[in-house]
Amino acid sequence: MGSRATGRIGPWRTALLLGRVSNLPTVWSNVIAASALAGGGALLSTAVTALAISLMYVGGMYLNDAFDREIDARERPERPIPSGSIAPELVFAVGAALLVLGIVLLAFEREEAGLAGLALGGAIILYNWHHKGNPVAPFVMGLCRALVYVAAGLVVFPDVQFDVLVPAAAVLAYVAGLTFTARMENVDRVTSLWPLSLLAAPVIVAAVAGAFSPLALLIYVMLAAVGWRVATLLRRRATGDVSQAVALLIAAISLVDALFATTTGVHYAAIACLLCFGLTLVLQRFVPAT
Repeated sequence: MGSRATGRIGPWRTALLLGRVSNLPTVWSNVIAASALAGGGALLSTAVTALAISLMYVGGMYLNDAFDREIDARERPERPIPSGSIAPELVFAVGAALLVLGIVLLAFEREEAGLAGLALGGAIILYNWHHKGNPVAPFVMGLCRALVYVAAGLVVFPDVQFDVLVPAAAVLAYVAGLTFTARMENVDRVTSLWPLSLLAAPVIVAAVAGAFSPLALLIYVMLAAVGWRVATLLRRRATGDVSQAVALLIAAISLVDALFATTTGVHYAAIACLLCFGLTLVLQRFVPAT
């Protein structure tokens, strides 16, 4: 059955670990970029959208631990549920409540955004329910991030726009590649390299869209540095290297968002996304990204 953790985690630490809250800034940058691509929304509306998606993200992470509790008991007994820090029934209830609350907030902003929120909630539940051993699960995870783009865009404008859909598709590919890499975390080695090619999708889309401003060029350099660091970690394959690579790739979602934001000419949106990247790296030092 695997080893048991020797001690419980405090309630606040439990909540933070379950929600993987260190990654929340990447959700905020998703919303910022999508809002800018859709034409720009009011600050308050963007903040409410970011709150709604944050609730859904945390709820999804809670459900992930609840559905994976038996696997975690064998492979990661230090996680909150197998360590006995919280009951799985409570994790299920909180996760579901957060999903519903997020959808309601999106619907208050705009009915169409609420419908996109329903689709996002369905994708979150589908991924958590059947992702182990499912070959298409990484693409479902990518779809979750793409639907964040769609929902945030619909808050700004009631119709889905091409300028939002194409970057959303690129984010889907990037997150799918990231998720394929994350699947190798427990064995701490990379068994297949082809999924890493999906990580290049945002750079290709941004380049085709003409993202060549000085700020965009800086972001290309930052993404190249991330790619070099990830490649180094995956090639070295020391203990914990895959986990570090995955955490860095998650943080780099905000760099992808910043790159897309530069295509709108709204530089403050791109800068806000860059700040989210830095904040994610800082928070990951205190709360594990995975």
